[in-house]
Amino acid sequence: MGAALWLSSGALVFVLARFVRLGRGRHWLGELAVALVTAFVLGVVATALDFGGWREPDPRAALFAALGSGAILGILRVATHNSRSEANP
Repeated sequence: MGAALWLSSGALVFVLARFVRLGRGRHWLGELAVALVTAFVLGVVATALDFGGWREPDPRAALFAALGSGAILGILRVATHNSRSEANP
């Protein structure tokens, strides 16, 4: 149940990130994969920090996974946006 909460928080962050126009490209499947993998990894880190676990949902772990996924998606978008704008002068 905890892992499902981490993945759903990553999916929610992905959906919210799709509303932000800056850096939104056509490669949404890659962004979804990055959000879900990041949320899963951060959920495992939260479990190691004793925020919930694999089978017990904990809002702190979900928040940790969601904020981390949002940060990584933001960094990814800024990096890809800058590289696209430099390629097309």
